Amino acid sequence: MIKLVGLYRRPTDEAAFLEHDHAAHLPLMRRVPGLERLEVTRLTRAPLGGEPAFFLMAEMYFADLEAYRAAMRSPENAEAGRDLMQFAGERVTLVQGEVE
Repeated sequence: MIKLVGLYRRPTDEAAFLEHDHAAHLPLMRRVPGLERLEVTRLTRAPLGGEPAFFLMAEMYFADLEAYRAAMRSPENAEAGRDLMQFAGERVTLVQGEVE
């Protein structure tokens, strides 16, 4: 299984950010072909102290590398990517990994 993770730094206006994410961006992501599961986690605490380095984490799961690559080439993903760059481009870090 392949996972794409979006890590978001804290925005200035948390309410507006969450509203756009939930009302606009997540519906776009849910249309990406091959996406098996999408989880969003609000990061509230750093167990070792201080503020967490990130505000929000989105985890998107794909069956395998082939499904992930096809999803990334899809028009639906291109649309979601454009939206992401408009509302969170400077705040997001994307990483890809293999789930063991």
